[in-house]
Amino acid sequence: MQGMSRARVARRIAAGAAYGGGGIGLLGAATVGVVLAEVQLAKRTVGNGHVDPPRADGRYGGAFAAEAARPTHAEPVRFAMLGDSTAAGQGVHRARQTPAALLASGLAAVAERPVDLRNVALPGAQSDDLDRQVTLILSDPSWVPDVCVIMIGANDVTHRMPMTRSVRHLSSAVRRLRTAGSEVVVGTCPDLGTVENVYQPLRWLARRVSRQLAAAQTIGTVEQGGRTVSLGDLLGPEFAAHPRELFGPDRYHPSAEGYATAAMAVLPTLCAAFGLWPEEDRPDVSRREGFLPVARAAAQAASEGGTEVTAAMPTGPRGPWALLKRRRRRRIHTPTATSPLPH
Repeated sequence: MQGMSRARVARRIAAGAAYGGGGIGLLGAATVGVVLAEVQLAKRTVGNGHVDPPRADGRYGGAFAAEAARPTHAEPVRFAMLGDSTAAGQGVHRARQTPAALLASGLAAVAERPVDLRNVALPGAQSDDLDRQVTLILSDPSWVPDVCVIMIGANDVTHRMPMTRSVRHLSSAVRRLRTAGSEVVVGTCPDLGTVENVYQPLRWLARRVSRQLAAAQTIGTVEQGGRTVSLGDLLGPEFAAHPRELFGPDRYHPSAEGYATAAMAVLPTLCAAFGLWPEEDRPDVSRREGFLPVARAAAQAASEGGTEVTAAMPTGPRGPWALLKRRRRRRIHTPTATSPLPH
């Protein structure tokens, strides 16, 4: 029953995003205000929240660059990263430790092709900044990305952006990128209940709001032809158990190990979107995968990190259906960028 309730709320938010509705969802505005005030206080106490993340744009998979120069060989994969501070890699000091660099390196290894990375993510960005970021990525007609990853949502929650508005901006970004010919993977809203300085019972409430937005983001993304990967519950228990290892010095953003954990969760879906992952796009019953109404799949994924949701059937007895998968993760080796791209 609880799962059905979460699915209904997520569907309501997504429908409001599509048809211009408003509202924040299940929790009252006063309760949410208390949660967000606590999270904002936690953010103000961090040590290096204003240090710019390292730039990771460049070519990855240098070992395959010579092969790519041959006329008969495939061109480098064009990979774009969009989103907020998590997508930008806030909290680490080396470009190779950012999630974009980790994903570019992993994609190059699986594809056995070089990967050209451009990252337009902006620390502090909310979903309404995605329009600018997409425009920037698509501004060069000679460089349309083959695949994109978007990580967004935490700042929408902490700045009280109505969830319908948040999902509307994300859905629009996914639609524009898909129309341009790009595959799109969205890492949904992280679990704000893992922030160290947010205490119970507000920790539980922050987790609930985060999952509510993540489920609605999943519906909006899948309906526009993208795929999602849930990060919240994946990182939640691991971050709570090992905060000193998985959080960076500012105690708000992930550490290098934390970003590697997130990247390992996203990489299988990124590769599958590009047609590279060896697992077939059909459910594996042994891993509790299956076809579900998209709202139910979204609600279930929001509660279980590392879970992928992608469109399956455009309609069914209860509307559109989705495939929920739990792909096997692989450790990502430390990458090296070569021949940086011009800015």
